[in-house]
Amino acid sequence: MKFVVTGAAGFIGSHLAERLSAQGHDVAGIDSFTDYYDVALKEENARGLDVQRLDLAVEDLELDGVHGVFHLAGQPGVRSFGDVFDEYVNRNLVASRRVFERAARAGVRVVFASSSSIYGDAERYPTPEDTEPRPISPYGITKLGCEQLARAYAQGFGLEAIVLRYFTVYGPRQRPDMAVARIVDALARGAPFELYGDGSQSRSFTYVADAVDGAIAAMERAPAGAVYNVGGGAEATMREAIDALERISGRTLELLERPVAKGDVRRTAADTTAIARDVGWRATTPLDDGLQAQWEWAANRVAAS
Repeated sequence: MKFVVTGAAGFIGSHLAERLSAQGHDVAGIDSFTDYYDVALKEENARGLDVQRLDLAVEDLELDGVHGVFHLAGQPGVRSFGDVFDEYVNRNLVASRRVFERAARAGVRVVFASSSSIYGDAERYPTPEDTEPRPISPYGITKLGCEQLARAYAQGFGLEAIVLRYFTVYGPRQRPDMAVARIVDALARGAPFELYGDGSQSRSFTYVADAVDGAIAAMERAPAGAVYNVGGGAEATMREAIDALERISGRTLELLERPVAKGDVRRTAADTTAIARDVGWRATTPLDDGLQAQWEWAANRVAAS
């Protein structure tokens, strides 16, 4: 089968494209290689993959002969206030609208990567999918808007779309602005780490291989219109994650405490009952195992530099 993976030079997208290729599928990768973080890292992620440079906000997606689209492209990061908001609108809302429109016209199924950020500070934990969305960052607002666009194109034009709300995906190649990536880099380099908040904020950490499994299972077995949480099997605080990485690395992290970042939530905890019931997916990677893999990847990169 032929699949399109948008955001194929990114963190999750590159892992997904590799997995699909390893399964024998024809994979067409799409990425605009934005400068949100070092483009060289994206080029490294894309090495060995078929990735076309394409700006989905202005250029058309070619879907002839395509079985399905994994739409992971977008502008990430909850620190999305201020002048950068236009980039979130363009790279999330505008680009996704064009992808959904093209897919609806071609009769191609789409798995869309949304985010737990659409919940904001949820009132229910673990958080099920029917929780009222209350995003507290422009990023979360645009991701919720993309979900609503998918629903509108499904109702108006027959788009077959599945929405996956990812919860704090980590692992090798994680974006360098994300907390676990910054922690392992600081440990590997012997540098201080800026901790936003007191470290008691908790996350439903999801290992990248599990996130990829969820996306493929949804493409294969999820009913059209489904919305699923994709989250790790265990919740941990930032302090607990730091303690685990210190134990794994055998090093001590120098912490510089900073105020809580605007748009950051106190807690995320995924209720994954629905995706387990419908498609048989659940996270299987223990946090310590996933952190071990990310530490080894980061430490090897620092040693080689």
